[in-house]
Amino acid sequence: AQHRYGFVHGPGADIDHQETKYKPREVEFFPQRLRYEMALEFGFYHVLFLVDDDEILLKQPAQVHFAEVVRPIDQARIVAKPGTADRFDPMKRSTSILVYLALTVAAFGSLPAVAQWPERPITLVVMYGAGGGTDVVLRTLAAQISESEGWRINVINRPGAAGSAATRYVLNKRNDGYTLLGSSSFGKFARISGDGDSRSWTDWYYLQAGTNLASWSVRPDSPYKTFADVIAAAKANPGQITISTSGTGGLWHEMAASVAQAAGIELKYVPYSGGQTATLAGLNGEVDIAGGGVHEHMQFVDAGQLATLQQTSAEDIVTPDGNVMPSLVNFIPEIKDLLPPNGTYDIGIRRDTPIEIVRELQRAFLAAVNSQHFIDVMERRNFVVDVLVNEEADRRAAQLEVISADTFEKLNIPGARTAEQLNLPEPEDFDTWWPPEGYEPLPL
Repeated sequence: AQHRYGFVHGPGADIDHQETKYKPREVEFFPQRLRYEMALEFGFYHVLFLVDDDEILLKQPAQVHFAEVVRPIDQARIVAKPGTADRFDPMKRSTSILVYLALTVAAFGSLPAVAQWPERPITLVVMYGAGGGTDVVLRTLAAQISESEGWRINVINRPGAAGSAATRYVLNKRNDGYTLLGSSSFGKFARISGDGDSRSWTDWYYLQAGTNLASWSVRPDSPYKTFADVIAAAKANPGQITISTSGTGGLWHEMAASVAQAAGIELKYVPYSGGQTATLAGLNGEVDIAGGGVHEHMQFVDAGQLATLQQTSAEDIVTPDGNVMPSLVNFIPEIKDLLPPNGTYDIGIRRDTPIEIVRELQRAFLAAVNSQHFIDVMERRNFVVDVLVNEEADRRAAQLEVISADTFEKLNIPGARTAEQLNLPEPEDFDTWWPPEGYEPLPL
């Protein structure tokens, strides 16, 4: 039988949720004939009706057994359209109902409360590979939430297509808060690169935890000892010097291409699955320059395995062992006004998730990012704790997408959608464009 609201159950049906069995109980109904144009959805559980025609007859009292399969749903509601009910015939009951109703209520009464969420492990799907900045920050955050709340959070990595693979994976899961997106820069690259259509401020709700800094580093035996050496060599041989990125159209690609454009040079960009693998590519000599973040390069700088050519903060950074990671401003003073904003680390929640669950996730998130342990880890790894939630996070997500769409268009990154194709304004028009038509902040 096919439930018109999308759930299928019956002989041979595929059930992808763990079965839970309940004992029968008595439930009383008022005599009424209800047409099958209905869905009864309560709390986290789906009430199943399987009938051989378009009518269900309920009589009082009725013996109702709980079904073997319980499905999470998006929110609590009852939708029922009464039929004409010109007469009530108890004998039709035996021929109308093919299976027992699955109820967790008495007379549509007591229901599992949202306060019971989560009742099983949560999965956080990180859009880049293990060991990179996105992975490190979000695993630290997940561990802190687990410790503080007593929740079990499983972290998995699904790198690919600059975050699009993980984004699609989460979108294909139920909107019950049990599958979350571990994101960088609000997942903006998926839509810009043409690998997805979901918008960060209408289809997602993001919780921003921090930001990062980009870095270029080389092996000690590299012929390039300073950023000025790279500029000279690249101008002599355009497009010959290779640099690793976290994926075509990803953050480190965007940052590297922006730096190269500001310096007036052409490079060859080699995509990897994340910042950590991009760093290792440079360490192993697969590329001339290791692209990535300060946090991914610093340990290798202090180990003497890499030397930093430039990083995108306004000032030089001194590592714990006293090594200097020079600021790009030393070489291109005007770069501060040309670079796109640094990347962010965030948790993405499907926007159609029940609002009570979103509130619970946000409460746990805010407690975790303000914990001393999380702050210490971020400072030690040279991340910046920068928390944004509510409409501020929506606005920032939209603004970053506007800036990146403009940047990608100017850089002629293959396959990138233009601001016009994405129905976005120019960066200078953002303040008058926001909020766009149809935008509604969540009632948090």
